Amino acid sequence: MPAFLQKLDKLKPAYDKLYQLLLFICKLLLIADIAITCWSVAGRYVHQYLSFWTDPAWSEEIVLTLMSYMAVLSAALAIRRNAHIRMTAFDNALPKKAIKVLDLISDLAVMGLALVMLIVGMKYALSIGAKGTYISLPKLSKFWMYFPIPIAGLFMIIFELERLDMDVKAFYIKDEPKKAEVKD
Repeated sequence: MPAFLQKLDKLKPAYDKLYQLLLFICKLLLIADIAITCWSVAGRYVHQYLSFWTDPAWSEEIVLTLMSYMAVLSAALAIRRNAHIRMTAFDNALPKKAIKVLDLISDLAVMGLALVMLIVGMKYALSIGAKGTYISLPKLSKFWMYFPIPIAGLFMIIFELERLDMDVKAFYIKDEPKKAEVKD
């Protein structure tokens, strides 16, 4: 295995920390989503009894925005765990080398998508997003509604670099021969 691939193993603790940070952020976003939704729903029904408790006008837009952050950041987390949707039905029928090549091609395609998300998403966030505002919060730019896409693209690129490193290293690992099945 080339020396530069072995040096990349030293980045694993940084990937682990970044993964934990993103997971923590996703948990906070979920808690905020649940809290705002509960406040909103309760406000619709409790307002008739407690006039001070109302349904905030901004709740729906903020919940949707937080949910979009959570969804795309979770997709980046799935890349790290190799838990994204993929077809594995033919893995037992194909040679191991073909599977390694297909894994590499798949990860390169996801990297391409992540680059598009980063570049085009940032372009949209800075152009379309910066021009509009939330209806219920006119002082808040819609930039924040478009910003999750380039952020997710960035984290997907970071985690895809680790996956690509693992894909390349897989070519240097000797495959164990298949064991003959024992029939009764």
